[in-house]
Amino acid sequence: MTDKFQIKKFYPCYFAFMISGSVALILGAILPYIIEETGISFAVAGSLLSVFAMGNFLASFVYPPLSKLLGRKAAFITAALLQPAGLITVTLSSDVSVLLAVFFILGISRGCNSIFNNAYVNENSDGGAAALNILHMIFAVGAFTAPVCLSGFVKAGLGWRFELYFLAAAGLLAVILLLRLKMKDALIANTGKDYSEQKKTKPFWKCSVFYVSGFLLFFYLGLENCVNGWFKTYFKVSEIMSDGFANSLVGFTWAAVLLGRLVTANLAARINPKKLVFADCIAAAVFFILLTSTKNLTVITVSILGLGFFFAGIYPTTVSNCRSAIYGSDLGMSMLLAVSAAGGIITPQIVGYVADKTGLAGAISLLSVNVIVMIVLSIMNLIRKEDGEPGVAAGD
Repeated sequence: MTDKFQIKKFYPCYFAFMISGSVALILGAILPYIIEETGISFAVAGSLLSVFAMGNFLASFVYPPLSKLLGRKAAFITAALLQPAGLITVTLSSDVSVLLAVFFILGISRGCNSIFNNAYVNENSDGGAAALNILHMIFAVGAFTAPVCLSGFVKAGLGWRFELYFLAAAGLLAVILLLRLKMKDALIANTGKDYSEQKKTKPFWKCSVFYVSGFLLFFYLGLENCVNGWFKTYFKVSEIMSDGFANSLVGFTWAAVLLGRLVTANLAARINPKKLVFADCIAAAVFFILLTSTKNLTVITVSILGLGFFFAGIYPTTVSNCRSAIYGSDLGMSMLLAVSAAGGIITPQIVGYVADKTGLAGAISLLSVNVIVMIVLSIMNLIRKEDGEPGVAAGD
């Protein structure tokens, strides 16, 4: 089991990441209210979500130079403060151009939040995957609870803006807590030696683990986003289940994700991350095959829950597995997350394009390519030799 003291020192990161998860989900949840009050079209509303995703992606290219210019602590705190400021602005303005700009800035803030917290936890957790899995589990908690809180606030007559005020206040509290972190610890290995004194034998772009991990996350996030974004439509077109059952299944899937990350966090303290990633990819492939090869409602339900459970640990454990290449490098972490984000952006678009040509069922079958490549990359990761950078034990 992960050392309790080690987990305790990450509480500010966990709290900040939970709020980030809430913001990521709440922006979509408040769209109906924004549409109703401003009279914008669905196309414009969709653009708000698109610019948020774009800002999240571009954060990988904004944060590294900002960190180099201002220093790690000042750069992250600056980016973190954009979140509460942006949320308050959304409650005050109905101008489309302002909303587009604010959603874009919120995306950048959310992306910088992800880069910093993943890097800080990864670099200060002895290379273990448990702390990172807990970090992403907490993100899921925030994502799951935000729409529930919104519904409660609206029913209580407080309105949708109260949710944004609440999250803005929580975001400011997160900044206060993060100010207490010793940011320089992110550049000091757990041996106590200054990072500058233990030069890595290779920069991240010359490490095989960076490319194996990056492309594994590319194909994984593409598969995950398609399961989240396309499968409800697939079920509806195939007349497999009702809309009501599909919506309920989303909630159960989140529960499976939370359980999966909790279990992975416990296993990661005892099992090599490379073996965990391989096992998760194999299990996910089995449930994906079950999901796409039947119209039996019971089998599909079990398959979706199984996918959620085994998907849960792949992302954080793979990031942890790449620690040797990106240790102490904001640019390395940023590029790793950028590669993975690109998969989540490109793959759903490919599926949509193919669906227009051949039908959704045929397009969904293309995702088997993602599954196969993930297994191949997880095997390559399993058998590869360590690159020998500081921060991990070679041959671990």
